[in-house]
Amino acid sequence: MTHLVIAPVLLPLLAGLLLLLLRPLTIGPRRILSLLAVVGQIGLAAALLPLVANGDIHTYALGDWAPPFGIVLVADRLAVWMLLITALLALFALLYGVRGFDTRGRHFHVLFQWQLFGLNGAFLTGDLFNLFVFFEILLLASYGLLLHGGGRLRTRAGLHFVVINLAGSTLFLFAAGTLYGMLGTLNIADLARQVATLPPEHLGPVQAAGLLLFGVFALKGALIPLHLWLPAAYANTSAPVAALFAIMTKVGAYSILRIDTLIFGAAAGPLAGMIASWVLPLALLTLVIGMLGVLAATALRQQIAYLVVASVGSLLIAFGLGSTAGIAAGLYYLPHATFAAGAFFLLADGVASRRGEFEDRLEPGALLSDRRVLGALFFAVAVLIAGLPPLSGFIGKWLTLRAAVEHAWMPWVLGVVLVTSLFAIIALARTGSLLFYRSEPPEDHRPTVRTESLGRELLPATGLLLLCMALVIWAGPVDDFTRATASQLLQPEHYIGAVLGAGVTP
Repeated sequence: MTHLVIAPVLLPLLAGLLLLLLRPLTIGPRRILSLLAVVGQIGLAAALLPLVANGDIHTYALGDWAPPFGIVLVADRLAVWMLLITALLALFALLYGVRGFDTRGRHFHVLFQWQLFGLNGAFLTGDLFNLFVFFEILLLASYGLLLHGGGRLRTRAGLHFVVINLAGSTLFLFAAGTLYGMLGTLNIADLARQVATLPPEHLGPVQAAGLLLFGVFALKGALIPLHLWLPAAYANTSAPVAALFAIMTKVGAYSILRIDTLIFGAAAGPLAGMIASWVLPLALLTLVIGMLGVLAATALRQQIAYLVVASVGSLLIAFGLGSTAGIAAGLYYLPHATFAAGAFFLLADGVASRRGEFEDRLEPGALLSDRRVLGALFFAVAVLIAGLPPLSGFIGKWLTLRAAVEHAWMPWVLGVVLVTSLFAIIALARTGSLLFYRSEPPEDHRPTVRTESLGRELLPATGLLLLCMALVIWAGPVDDFTRATASQLLQPEHYIGAVLGAGVTP
């Protein structure tokens, strides 16, 4: 047992507590501490990566209580992959936040660190109840971050966000309670072991609890028809928070993948494939509805929010294929979608701040200052998200289509992915034309004067775009890692054995 497994959970927790104690200090030292904490989390994820790269699964039993009776953290390829993506995204979101957004409300850095505490815990936990606990931690932090800075639209969107997610949390407790009542455990590995040998009289309640869990995770991931909370929340919060929230929907997708392959996988007896049968059709519908929202959007940030919904559809289409190639394609696409959406939210803020009273509305306005640089970055993000070659969006979609060739739903997957990609090109081309080429300012319009260094402003978005380029440059090694991760997920006996002990029969 290596103590490194718990470090990504402890670091943001302790950093948040220390930042809370240091609130009487000026903002400068708190910014430095917050940035150092995020850099430290990148270092911890990078240190864990070689430990799991060869297929080893590391566990950490808190209090040295042997599973399934105690709290256990589990670091496998998937968990560490998610930790690394989250920490990298957080670094650039925070770099944008320290430009002044962190002074528009109270406790920005404390909430930011505790959001990471909840995210990291959700990826590492091996216990269903503690997954609920970490969900609540990250959601409580996200409520504060969402409302940071105030405003009527932000408050209204935050209210919807809180109410819907509280309803989801209640259903999560119902599902967890039902599983505990039927099986006497909430350890995920032990649940997988017991579901595989479930007596017939328990099939109904466990199936209901499993579908309820799927509904909760679909809500967290903004899967159709449970996506309606996302566009307003993401479009109306501040730019660094929206960028960090790009990983939030991926927590839902991660949870669906985890329970689908581990608890209700091929070895689950009569309940095998129970979740998988819902994922692919709903994912296809999510991609279509999300992209129609992109076409119909009337503001840039609203359009990006619907692009996040569409990316959830693309991600879960790959996961829904259920094969090694399909899951690997999704795990390659996941960081691309996360980094590209984060960069787009940051870029949209720069565009909106230069348009004065026009903000980010998709209507002709004044020509932007720095429009050449901003336009070039917009073009790069648009190409990434639309999935044009040779960038990471294209590679992710191509891997998904290749994985779908022998699947029964291949015509649907092929048609939906290609048609929605065309929709994305049309929508983003129209947006670019409106923002950077068509100019019809009113007579009394006064251009916004920017005093901040353009390089400092655009550095975070550029950094996220460079991470997408890294996915292209090192596509071979990344693909090898994601294939190995997918193969590990489809062999749940290794996870069960690592958590419960080699002597436990899966």
